[in-house]
Amino acid sequence: MNNCYRIVSFSIVIALMLAMLPLPDWAQAFRPDWVAMVLIYWVMALPQQVGVTFAWVSGLLLDVTLGSILGQHAIGLVLVSFLVLLQYKRIRVFSLFQQSIVVFILLIFKQIIVLWVSGIVGQEAETWSYFLPSLIGAMIWPWVFTLLRNIRRQNTRTSQM
Repeated sequence: MNNCYRIVSFSIVIALMLAMLPLPDWAQAFRPDWVAMVLIYWVMALPQQVGVTFAWVSGLLLDVTLGSILGQHAIGLVLVSFLVLLQYKRIRVFSLFQQSIVVFILLIFKQIIVLWVSGIVGQEAETWSYFLPSLIGAMIWPWVFTLLRNIRRQNTRTSQM
C-alpha cells in the first residue's frame, strides 16, 4: 500500500472516530459529517487515487460504525464523490468561501439521500435540525481544508503522492 493511501485511510479512520465520538444530547445536532468532508477533500485533491470505490468503502464503514442501514451513507458518499469528480478542477480554484458553499450543497445533497433511504424503509422523518450538520460542515470547511492540505503537502515533501 503506497503512502498516499495510508494518509487518506488514516484520515478517514479519524473522521469515523469523530463521527462516533460521544456528545451530549444537545450537541448531537451540531456534529458535522466528518467522513463526507474528509472524502470531499481527498477526491478533490487526489482524484486519480481517491474516487467512487473509496467512497463506497468509507460509506459502508460509516454505516457499520453508526449502526445505520447498510448502504445508506455509502450511496450518499458515492454520489457526492461522483459529483466532486465531475467538477474537481473547478472546485479547486474556488476561494475557501466559495468551496464552503459547494461543500454545503454537497452535504445537504448527501443528507437528502440518507433521509430518502430512511424514508423508504419506514423510519420517521427528521426535524429541521437534521440539516444543521451541513451548515456546521460548511462553516468549518476552511479549517478542514487547510489541515488536510497541510498534511498532504508535508507528506508530499517526504515522499511523492
